[in-house]
Amino acid sequence: MKKILTILVLSALTLSAQAKVKLPHLIGDNMVLQQQTDARLWGWAQPGKTVKVSVSWTNEVVSTKADKNGEWLVKVKTPKASYEPLSITFDDGEPLTIKNVVAGEVWVCAGQSNMEMPVKGFWMCPVKDYNQVVIDAANHQGVRSVKIPSVMRAEPQKDAQCEWRQCSPKTVGEFSATGYFFARTMHQALNIPIGLIEANKGGTRVESWLTKENLKKFTSDPTDSVEICKKWEKYDYHRSLLWGNGTFNPILNFTVKGILYYQGCSNVGDPGDQYSERMKLLVEQWRSQFGLGEIPFYFVQIAPYEYDGDVNAISGALLREQQYKASKIIPNSSLICINDLVYPYEFTQIHPTQKQQVGERLAYTALNRDYGFEGLMYQSPSFKDMQVKGDAIMIHLEDNYHTDAPFEDMQGFEIAGEDKVFHPATARHFWQEGGGYWDEAIIISSPEVKNPVAVRYCFKNFQIGNVKNGGNLPLFPFRTDNWEK
Repeated sequence: MKKILTILVLSALTLSAQAKVKLPHLIGDNMVLQQQTDARLWGWAQPGKTVKVSVSWTNEVVSTKADKNGEWLVKVKTPKASYEPLSITFDDGEPLTIKNVVAGEVWVCAGQSNMEMPVKGFWMCPVKDYNQVVIDAANHQGVRSVKIPSVMRAEPQKDAQCEWRQCSPKTVGEFSATGYFFARTMHQALNIPIGLIEANKGGTRVESWLTKENLKKFTSDPTDSVEICKKWEKYDYHRSLLWGNGTFNPILNFTVKGILYYQGCSNVGDPGDQYSERMKLLVEQWRSQFGLGEIPFYFVQIAPYEYDGDVNAISGALLREQQYKASKIIPNSSLICINDLVYPYEFTQIHPTQKQQVGERLAYTALNRDYGFEGLMYQSPSFKDMQVKGDAIMIHLEDNYHTDAPFEDMQGFEIAGEDKVFHPATARHFWQEGGGYWDEAIIISSPEVKNPVAVRYCFKNFQIGNVKNGGNLPLFPFRTDNWEK
């Protein structure tokens, strides 16, 4: 009889343990909820079990039933952003409450190592002004982040071992540097909580994040996990599909404002327009998977670096050109130029130390486009048109905010004649009285080229120019030719 009672007690305890609702790790204490929206909350319970969700900011209770797999999902209306601690209770017979939740703005930090790079830096790769950032972190406790572990999986995952962390001098070193400087600037401007979901992996290709369906339809990459591992046996970070399954899929139910993306180094050398087309494909995929409409997608152009061990080759420049093309074909997107954010000695450093301005430029973009800060100048200038005038080429720029600077001694230009040989060029601001369209321009010439036909600006793996606009933002590298070298 005693044995039977013991079995009954153990069975009851087992049922009780099974009855308690289970949440994904992404939904937990210290979480940031996207403000003023229908935010999704989800988890697991016994199949057919009713789950009730109540929140501290309203009396409304939302109920649903777990499906045959034990999965459930509800939507709750979130309040206006504030620092007020909120709580959420999930009850399927045994309540579970998460605390210190806040409403604010939530952004995803995606991509490869230059997004993954923490405020404390990588080994042999420091972040500029780290100590001052740590001291200042106490002023930005409204910034919170969660790091999704970078793992590969053969099948799409619905959960990941992670937890939200609040910004403080003790924790800020672990935050994504680019992400944190974005969030810090947003926090300064909006004075509301900012949440970052860091789902990235160093060295990944754009294909690393595509689904099996998209890989099969648009690429020649294998989609069987064994074959994937065989193909990229040496460099596992190049593997298709697996990183998206393990590292990005767990966040797709979360309600976010937009996506920040810094990636491209591992796709240098891709042919033709392959990269821009696959970038567009990836953004379409993510927007479809999040199911939140055409959410903002703001991404970073790769920095100068000596790809293939040659600063003067153009493989990196071609990838930057592809990123610029992608920005023109992806709706509600914007590209951040960082051609000026490397030091001359960093030609072998693929993780440049100047991350603060990268994050700030992403924030300027979001603040202008999504939060009403219309006075912010966020767009880098880009090539508009050209005209050959004698032995010189004259060009106009777009998005220059009425300023092409410096006035003299512009650095980074080259011109070529019909022989397709480029020579360093002298460039300066050109103006003459007359009121015609070409009376104000940048005029570019070289004594080595008498009949120029093409111009390039910083169109090399590693070349730093000095041309900026009225917002002190750098000119996008460009070329007017389509030559192979």
